[in-house]
Formats: sequence, C-alpha cells, structure tokens
Amino acid sequence: MFSKILVANRGEIAVRIIRACKEMGISTVAVYSEADKNALHVALADQSYCIGGPEASESYLNENQIISAAILAGAQAIHPGYGFLSENAHFARLCGKNGIVFIGPDPKSMEELSDKAVLKELMRNAGLSVIPGTKAVSSAEEAVKAADKIGYPVMLKACAGGGGRGIRLIMSADDMEEAYMQATSEAVSAFGDGSVYIEKYIYPARHVELQILADEQGNVVCLGDRDCSLQRRNQKLIEETPSPAVNDEKRKNIIKQAVEAVKKIGYTGAGTLEFLLDREGNFWFMEMNVRLQVEHCVTEMLTGFDIVKWQIRIASGIPLNFTQDDVKLQGAAIECRINAASCGTLSMLHVPGGPSVRFDTSLIEGTTVSPYYDSLLGKLIVFAKTREEALRKIKAALCELVIEGIPTNIEEQLNIVEDDRFTSGNYDLTFMSNR
Repeated sequence: MFSKILVANRGEIAVRIIRACKEMGISTVAVYSEADKNALHVALADQSYCIGGPEASESYLNENQIISAAILAGAQAIHPGYGFLSENAHFARLCGKNGIVFIGPDPKSMEELSDKAVLKELMRNAGLSVIPGTKAVSSAEEAVKAADKIGYPVMLKACAGGGGRGIRLIMSADDMEEAYMQATSEAVSAFGDGSVYIEKYIYPARHVELQILADEQGNVVCLGDRDCSLQRRNQKLIEETPSPAVNDEKRKNIIKQAVEAVKKIGYTGAGTLEFLLDREGNFWFMEMNVRLQVEHCVTEMLTGFDIVKWQIRIASGIPLNFTQDDVKLQGAAIECRINAASCGTLSMLHVPGGPSVRFDTSLIEGTTVSPYYDSLLGKLIVFAKTREEALRKIKAALCELVIEGIPTNIEEQLNIVEDDRFTSGNYDLTFMSNR
C-alpha cells in the first residue's frame, strides 16, 4: 500500500480523494494554481506545492510541474481525479518513467479505449450491442457518405471526447459541413485531437451507465447502474441509482454482459460503461470512461462501497475482496450537481444534514469562483429505502442548502425534482429541452 499520494486535481474531487487517503492512513500532497492558493484541498493536504498560474494549461495540465512536485515530495503514486490529466496516456506513461504509480488504467489501455470508434469495435467483439456507427471520418464529404449509409438523424462525435464536448446532432446532409467544422474545432480545443466519427442517433432514449471495478487479478464487479438522463447540452445535472426505467431482470442481464465484456478487454481499475436505453428497453453501448466519474458518489451512497479507496487499493495491487453477489442494490440514491451561475465570492454556506445526506464540496467561507475552471461547486446526494422517500429527502436538502455570494442553480434543481415527469420516473434525454 502507498504511504504518500499526490492529488493532481482541485475542487471537490481533490478534497474527496484527500479525505479517502486520510481514512486509509496515507499522507497526501496537494498541487495548486496561483488562483487556488487558499483552496480547501490545499489546507487539508499534508504538503502542498504551487505549480503555476491560474490557467489550467499553466498548472493542472502542466505534466512536468506535477511530476516534479511528486518527486520532491516523495509521493509514490498520483491520483488524477477526473478531468485534467485523468485520461491522458502520455501523463500516465510519464509517471511510470519516473517510478510513480498512476492511479488508473495503464497507458496502453487508455490509448486503446480513448478512441471511441475503436472502443466500440472492441465492445462489439466482446458481446455488447453497439450503436451503429463508423470509425474516424477524415472529411465532411466522408461523413456525409457514412451518414447516408447509416440513415439520418446521426450524431457527429469526437473520438477523444468526453463531457459533452465535440458533439453535434445532424438531421440532414445539408447540416454536415458546418457541424463537421464546429465539432472538429471544438475537439481540438478540448482534447488536442480533432478526429470525429458518426453514430446513429437513438431517439427517444435514456442515458444509463454501469460502474465497474476491475483488479489486476482479473476480478470484475459491477456496482450497479446510474440514470444520467437529466442533461443540458450533454452536461449531466442529476443522477440517480438505480434507474427507474430498468427492471431487475434487465439490470441483472446487462450487468452480466458488461462484466464479461470488461473481462474480455482486460481492463483494470475503476471504469464506467455508458449506454443509451431505447423505448423498447434495449441497451446500446456508447462509450467507456476510464477514470473516476463525477457522479461516483451516488453509487457509493447506494452500495456502501468506497470507489476512491478501491481505486487506490487496485493500483497498489490489492485484489477485490468481494464478488458480484455482495453488491446489494437496495433503496435509492439521488444526486444533484450544484453549479455556479457566474463568478462570485462565498459569504455564507449552510450544508443540510440528517441521516444519509451528503454534500461533496470544496466550498469554505471566502471561496471565490474564478473564470478559469468549471462551474461545479458541489454534489448534493441523498439515500433512502425507497425512491419516493429519496425524492422527499432531496427536496428537503435542496431547500436547506444555502450558498450566498455565488449565484447557483439550486432553485432550478428544486424545480426539476418537483416536476411530475421526474417524480414519476418517466423522463428521458429530452427532459431539459422540453422545459
């Protein structure tokens, strides 16, 4: 087991990882930008190093500075959290060259699975139903030919994409040229890779994902499903587990298929398989995220398994000490992402309490939301024995949560969870566009 870990991230996820390390008796090292010198993750860590200016490119994406900090601190491993360098094979390889363990999949796996078109072929061969699509297309003209063959509407998606970036819905060939230019440009800006591919647009659909843990000994366990259909412009707003659209039989079958697929591709670490669920109840594999998901904590609330701790254990070579039969998907958990609507400075924070209420955040009085990073302030999560009780609990928690000085989406989240379509469980990816 590691004795010291550097956390190569910021905000609520850096705080989350540091807390897990403290509970495991592991010393922590924080890195921070000039904009984050007073941040909570810096105060909580045992050591901290400033690694650059406020721009992410100067700090949290500065591979050499992070490696230097890890070496200087004597850290044995680096946890990248999510975003930034979490899916960067070059950085993972750089860690290895310097004798530092990257807490995540090996670089070769990341390279193979980062190209979503290639990944789909692997998963198709592993037995999953995959959305009809192409490998990378090199021009708008090639994209039109592929879309004509698949049939409109189609989605144009970045091969190295994530977080809703580099995605365009194409209704006809007339829309392709402009959408192709926009998607490739956005993909280059976000991921440094402008390659895109075409896939069939499944409509209406729900976004359902499966949380996987896989160790170096070949053991794979699925910690159930999450429904992530509440999205705006491909950005998730609310997640719940289990999905109200999936019955026990379908859940058992897709979990079995997913576990076998992950075994076949030889993946190691925490990962998430993302699917579209169509109106007939068919699961269509979309992509796999080879990192910790933002919404991992809603699964932790339902199952009781600490995913961050298991990431660390797996990276140190410790095998899973539980099987699929030990995962009990009983009750319901709901998570609301609390985002800043604009920049500001926190003047007051009141966090709701009570049994099975959790607020993952890095907010402290005086925290300033800057324009340099994403708008996520925290994640409010509740658990209850039934979905109905969980709905009442999340409403009460949203009403109690107070954040002053920073405009937020708390009121909007409350309106969503009170909407009849959400309370009934009868919603899909069109929910926000129909509000």
